[in-house]
Amino acid sequence: MQAINDIELDKSAAVDSAKRTISTEKDGLSALRDALDGGLAEAFGKAIESIASIKGRIIVTGVGKSGHVGSKIAATFASTGTPAFFVHPSEANHGDLGMIAHDDAILALSWSGDTAELKGIVSYSRRFRIPLIAVTAGETSALATAADVVLLLPRITEACPHGLAPTTSTLLQLAMGDAIAVALLEARGFTAGDFKTFHPGGSLGASLTHVHEIMHRGQEIPLVPLGMLIPEAMRVLSDKRFGCIAVQNEDGTLAGIITDGDLSRNLHRNLMTVKVEEIMTRKPKTVPTTMLASAALALLNEYNIGALMVTENNFPVGIVHFHDLLRIGAA
Repeated sequence: MQAINDIELDKSAAVDSAKRTISTEKDGLSALRDALDGGLAEAFGKAIESIASIKGRIIVTGVGKSGHVGSKIAATFASTGTPAFFVHPSEANHGDLGMIAHDDAILALSWSGDTAELKGIVSYSRRFRIPLIAVTAGETSALATAADVVLLLPRITEACPHGLAPTTSTLLQLAMGDAIAVALLEARGFTAGDFKTFHPGGSLGASLTHVHEIMHRGQEIPLVPLGMLIPEAMRVLSDKRFGCIAVQNEDGTLAGIITDGDLSRNLHRNLMTVKVEEIMTRKPKTVPTTMLASAALALLNEYNIGALMVTENNFPVGIVHFHDLLRIGAA
């Protein structure tokens, strides 16, 4: 085998190879989708029912590439409301079986279904009547024979031209894991708020923050009444430093908003005698307290504005600025 830097790389051939790989794997996913229109559907339903009924966790296991896929599936389960972790079969044979409780369930991944390292964990599941769900293409394999539920994957062509490296097969395992996780998520009514609980950090956690968690309240809100002269309103604008002020009706509801831009567009007038209602924007863009930070950011970008008033029943209860979104990492 030649080192790749010792040969002249044909970029066009590399692109053609990539297209073949993607087409082959796409065909594999199509076969899996078709299988769900047939016998796989009943088994999938039983698997979801089995996992949903346990009081413990779902233990994911597998060897080699199946093990790497299993680790990802366990992480997806855990982040979407299904307590789970990965146990390596070899480690299980040397004491880690003690991590598996009687009220757990086991999801075992093996393309052939005859992986020797799985023998210990499979035997353990049978001994203590722990539900065992197999994800395999080996219909008559040892794993399939022992399992309570068999999610039988279709026999497909690997993207590897030699048919050796797990490629399409691992993609199907991954897709099946995702399908289980999403089906459980939907069955439990798992919400974006629940998702944030397990993803508090980074841009994802930031985008799942609600407006009421970051908005400015009370005396921080730049509020002025109808009838106020512009020079007085400008002092509020300068003190609050949001680039806008909200104008309130006599009953406290929002009448309009004045921005730095509104003032700039009216500099040709004698603003000393102008009242706020004469230049304010009526029916400004507002957001509810329950809106996600990501949605608020989308509005700011769509309308090219720097801040949004937060209202409840048209009463201003807060203000959220672009800088607030920058601070939490949503922008």
